[in-house]
Amino acid sequence: MSKSHPSDELCHLSATEALRLFRSHDLSPVELLQACQARADRLEPQLNCFSAQRRDAALAAAREAEQTYARRSGSPRPLEGLPTALKNEHTLIGWTTTKGSWLVGDTPDTVNAPITQRLLDAGAVIHAQTNVPEFYMAGFTRSARHGVTRNPWNPAMTPGGSSGGSGAALAAGLATLASGSDIGGSIRIPASYCGVVGLKPSYGRVPVTPIAYALNTMNHIGPMARTVADCALMFNAINGPHNADPAAISPRLELPLAFEPVRGMRIALSYDLGYCQVHPEVRTALDEVVLALRTQGAVVEEVALGWGSWVAEALDHRLGFETGREFAARILNQERETSDYIRAFAAAGLQVTGEQYLASQTAIGRMYDTMAGVMDRFDALICPTMAGTGSAAEGQADSTALLHQDAMTYPFNLLSRHPVLNVPSGVASNGVPTGVQIVGRPYDETTAFRVGAALERALWQDCRPALAAIDHQGAH
Repeated sequence: MSKSHPSDELCHLSATEALRLFRSHDLSPVELLQACQARADRLEPQLNCFSAQRRDAALAAAREAEQTYARRSGSPRPLEGLPTALKNEHTLIGWTTTKGSWLVGDTPDTVNAPITQRLLDAGAVIHAQTNVPEFYMAGFTRSARHGVTRNPWNPAMTPGGSSGGSGAALAAGLATLASGSDIGGSIRIPASYCGVVGLKPSYGRVPVTPIAYALNTMNHIGPMARTVADCALMFNAINGPHNADPAAISPRLELPLAFEPVRGMRIALSYDLGYCQVHPEVRTALDEVVLALRTQGAVVEEVALGWGSWVAEALDHRLGFETGREFAARILNQERETSDYIRAFAAAGLQVTGEQYLASQTAIGRMYDTMAGVMDRFDALICPTMAGTGSAAEGQADSTALLHQDAMTYPFNLLSRHPVLNVPSGVASNGVPTGVQIVGRPYDETTAFRVGAALERALWQDCRPALAAIDHQGAH
């Protein structure tokens, strides 16, 4: 059996612990990078987290970081030497950002996305590009171009999407940090299914390009990591104003990496957002969350939001009109191979009327009114991230149906000014983790992280998938 490789413990180090070891000269950035790469060599054939790897340039960057730490008088940057995976959406000069589609071609990127540049400026070692569903429009990760990505906790199941490769890579120990983006749950869905931490920041916190994406208030770019502190560390490096994004907020927010206790906080609770069919195991996991918070001195009270299926309709009409129609112009008349779900989404977008789109805006206003009433009385709201316990890795031909069935994430893309942090809440009987969403007041990431840190301490310490069977296959 090959389950006990000496370097595997390195691959599961938190970013904050790795930085401590770098500073004390007990670990080299080169050693950590090579451990992650060796683990990827063994696990990638089964998991398919990456659409590309960046070997030579990453090694050169790790060696530079190693020299920075060797100079005791030097000043390491905030992410100096950390192996970081980049979602196949965030451009990197010289790489090819395919967006999971054959329609994109193979033209190398000529600019760095704002998040890419900020990661590089902070010293991150970008070593891999993570798999996505085609044009990011699915809660699973399968594309005609790059195949199926699997969940390290249960390879028969999906890691979620669209940042599924990022979530899977973190869970499997193939990266220390990873980037994600979220227009309907694409950070929080894989964070939940993969047992990692992921933040949908408030709209405008992290700069977005191109301009059409920046002005889409449902669209968010954010950090993914294995711990709450690591997620905060990465968020601090990537948020803040940017000339290319007129919606980017000033000043930059600096989160602490250690958070105050939750004693005395008032936290609202919803099991189902008023209309979702929640799996019994998900409810049980949320009960454990509630107990953990109350044990630490928080007041947790269930609230009625008064939402219904009209929330899902608002998503379909808003996203379909703005995004589905855009894809329809690019996809439906193409002869090159495209994924079934992206064709279905584009076709559905053409059916959305202007009246339905305007009605979705009215519905969003009703949702904001509800949340304003809740946040007048509470510091944050908690609810499940996913109503179900996972689905097959291959996904479905209709990605919207799966989103409606399982995701409790998209209401908070409609409510884009509320930050939402996913933290793990348990593991279902099929081996797939469950997650809880912590919804903060508009632009209050700090409180969401405070609650997340409390739950992490109580419920999720050094939990990881048992990859012995996959690792054994990879060794052969």
